[in-house]
Amino acid sequence: MTNFATLDLNLLRVLDALLSEGSTVRAGERLGLSQPAVSAALSRLRGALGDELFFRRGQGLEPTHFARSLEAPLREALDGLQTLLNGPAAFDPAASDSSFTVSGSDFFAEMLMPGLAGRLARTAPGMRVHLVDLVPDSFVGTLQRHEIDLALVPEVEAPDWVETRRMFSCPFVAVARKGHPRLADSRVSPGDVMPMDLFCDLGQVVFSPEGNLRTMGDAALARVGRERQVVMTMPVFSGVYRAVAASDLIALLPMQLARQVAPGAGLVLYQVPMPMAPVEIVMIWHRRFSASPSHVWMRDQIADLLAPLDAMARARGGCGRGPS
Repeated sequence: MTNFATLDLNLLRVLDALLSEGSTVRAGERLGLSQPAVSAALSRLRGALGDELFFRRGQGLEPTHFARSLEAPLREALDGLQTLLNGPAAFDPAASDSSFTVSGSDFFAEMLMPGLAGRLARTAPGMRVHLVDLVPDSFVGTLQRHEIDLALVPEVEAPDWVETRRMFSCPFVAVARKGHPRLADSRVSPGDVMPMDLFCDLGQVVFSPEGNLRTMGDAALARVGRERQVVMTMPVFSGVYRAVAASDLIALLPMQLARQVAPGAGLVLYQVPMPMAPVEIVMIWHRRFSASPSHVWMRDQIADLLAPLDAMARARGGCGRGPS
């Protein structure tokens, strides 16, 4: 049994770095230690904890089952200790060099990151934010493995260690290129409901990072006994609306994004012909960060910047009048 009273707590920082980096060299770089010093610390950890902890695999280190079981509680304990020692009043965004990795679709590259870039430049110039692709069904795992700090996702069930904060409602609209011949012939005006038969007959581009042909739009149509013609999928929203702008295809887009990009892309917005509930977008993070002052500050900035999107959804209740 490990004697906590005689354990050098600095060894726990080494263990945390080794679990994150999988290399004595990279762990040393992270901690400001030499590779021999990290190896010596690992030897002491093995003796103190009575486990091999890591074994060599290729050029890296593979953790044992016991070491892997320590990863999440150790990270949480170290974060808690850091918060305890720093205290909320110690956080100054202007002096912070914190780095945040946020997982989200390219919707947020358009609707969040420009505003966040301006705010950070004014109030926290040393901070860094990385927006990484949202990989559906894996963001909970990436939170647990410390690969991301936050995720902006549709509301989902999550483990009890995941904290959630609602961001905004996201209704969907149909988009087509300006001057679309079939829509012109139908005499439907921008902002009106696209006729169901026309909506189902026109080829459509679907946003799907996994390349799925059936998404929530198809589920909504199925509830009224209809189907659409999906002819293309895209892993990013920007690809969807660019394909629509260059063809006679149509697509469903988040209303806020559609209104943002429509003037420059030459798109026209229409209401969808079937009942389709808005998607609730939430921010999620590991609860080990809930009291972290820098994390709290960043969450508040993101929530503040996204708040107008919720107001837009409430005010419009749909697509409103798109550009003609």
